[in-house]
Amino acid sequence: MIERWFKVHELGSTFRTELLGGTTTFITMAYILVVNPAILSFAGIPSGPSTVATILSAVFGSLLMGLYANRPIAVAPYMGENAFIAFGLAAMGIGWQQRLGAVFVSGAGFVIITSLGIRSWLANSISSSMKHSFAVGIGLFLAFIGLYETGIVTSFVTGMPAKLLLTPNTDLIRTPDAPVKIGNLRDPQVLLAIFGFLVIVALLHRRVRGAILLGIVVTAVAGYALGFGHAPHGVMAMPFVGDYDLRAIAFKLDIAGVLRLGFLPILLTLFLMGFLDTLGTLVGLGAAAGMVDEKGNFDKIERPMMVDALTCMFSGLVGTSTSGAYIESATGIREGARTGLAAVTTAALFAASLFFIPLIEPLQNLRFAYGPALIAVGVLMLGSVKKIRFDDLTELVPAFVTIIMMLFTYNIANGLTAGLVVYPVIKLASGRYRELNWGAVTLGFLCLIYYIFGLPH
Repeated sequence: MIERWFKVHELGSTFRTELLGGTTTFITMAYILVVNPAILSFAGIPSGPSTVATILSAVFGSLLMGLYANRPIAVAPYMGENAFIAFGLAAMGIGWQQRLGAVFVSGAGFVIITSLGIRSWLANSISSSMKHSFAVGIGLFLAFIGLYETGIVTSFVTGMPAKLLLTPNTDLIRTPDAPVKIGNLRDPQVLLAIFGFLVIVALLHRRVRGAILLGIVVTAVAGYALGFGHAPHGVMAMPFVGDYDLRAIAFKLDIAGVLRLGFLPILLTLFLMGFLDTLGTLVGLGAAAGMVDEKGNFDKIERPMMVDALTCMFSGLVGTSTSGAYIESATGIREGARTGLAAVTTAALFAASLFFIPLIEPLQNLRFAYGPALIAVGVLMLGSVKKIRFDDLTELVPAFVTIIMMLFTYNIANGLTAGLVVYPVIKLASGRYRELNWGAVTLGFLCLIYYIFGLPH
């Protein structure tokens, strides 16, 4: 029955590979169980219930992705969008109930345009070079996250006295002389991360099954042996009661309050960020897994897009931020996962974590263990750069803009929007307007609106 549903062997995989891939994806993205509630707490959403809501969204989305779309892609609350919800709207005096209402409404918009086929039409209107630039940009973005999380690369201001960070005669922080610098290579945890990366690379080169997962485990064990990490404060805790009572935030969203003209920039920003994050992630992961055709089109993309849309609405209802396809799924795909059974496995592990929140919390803080996996996957995703047309500047320049803006603004949506705006402009300026289609023009126009009337960050 499982074979008939997921077509595991037909798609060139095995049950063991799918379970391993789903487990690897879970481990590399389990940090959201701590990070997402911590970020949303700045919006006034209590951390305990927020943790439960985060898990429920991941279970709902990943399970639906596996059973309905049959893709090895996990779904959970996005990291960029949660920062927008928590910090980007802070100066507007908007309560968290309205912020959750905006998440729900943007998800409803996704459902409508997906049902009408508009979303897949727009996705398939993007050139092959641009789609492969999404994979390259996301790969470099993943690598940068891993480098920063592990401390191999750190902020330029790290270790500087506070008074040197201020603009003279003001209390405002000045622009640093450089954004980042090399980390402290004498820090044992940084050295552990480098060790973990080398272990993963060596195992990958030898084509060892579960190389990424094994690398994470080996590095974590080495870290514990050296005294890093702390013992859990408990083993189990019942969800939905006490500190984890979901009633504090579930169904408390304010939908009517966001359906007014003043909220249009917020809705537009959430809508485009979610749309483009999912599009870029799906295409990037599809390219990495061989799930795209010769034109770079993702087969039956409307199914994972519908999953993304429904999960976004679900997230607003239970009390968390915009959800969508997760780039960390690339770790499971790299392990060979090709079907929805991997996503179901990830969903099952998230569901189990509901009862072990105190136990898993220390593991989520071992950045030196999971960070190297992100760097390794970023390296592996760079292969898509070979499919960008370097001999055609009208294709190369938008792809280049996409990659550098994604990486250097630390935001996937910024890279996608910038590249999609530049693409039709370059084609028109070069007199090659016949190569444009209405989908590319429409996307470029929508992305331009995002920069003019939205709230880019």
